[in-house]
Amino acid sequence: MADPYIILNELAQELRPMSQGIEWFEGLSTEEQSYTLRLLSHFCIQARATAEDGPESVRRAGLRATHTPAVLITRGRIDQQLGKIAGLTPHDERLKSFRLLIAVLAVADERRRERFCSDGCGHAWHRLSVDTPEAST
Repeated sequence: MADPYIILNELAQELRPMSQGIEWFEGLSTEEQSYTLRLLSHFCIQARATAEDGPESVRRAGLRATHTPAVLITRGRIDQQLGKIAGLTPHDERLKSFRLLIAVLAVADERRRERFCSDGCGHAWHRLSVDTPEAST
């Protein structure tokens, strides 16, 4: 599997098109998809996602408010809801979860960059560029 750490951060930073991310995600085995969703959930927590990020994330992911991941992200403690979203098992729910978790990461990381990293930081994932070798695959 290509390095998911780089791919997921490139998707959240819009350095890689979501269509390419979806194609990559759908090419993963069920186990790799589960790992990827759990990893994304963890990234969202690290980026300090909040419950208030839910509505904007749903909008960015292009989901309807009635889709299961969209309902989950807007209810309850964010860390618990992210885990539930990552644990959804039907294929169509996994794909919606993937899109939503990328959007949550994007929203939370944008805020984190503005508040804590605007004057520079040591986060390697904040120094990615379109020239990253994995971006051309």
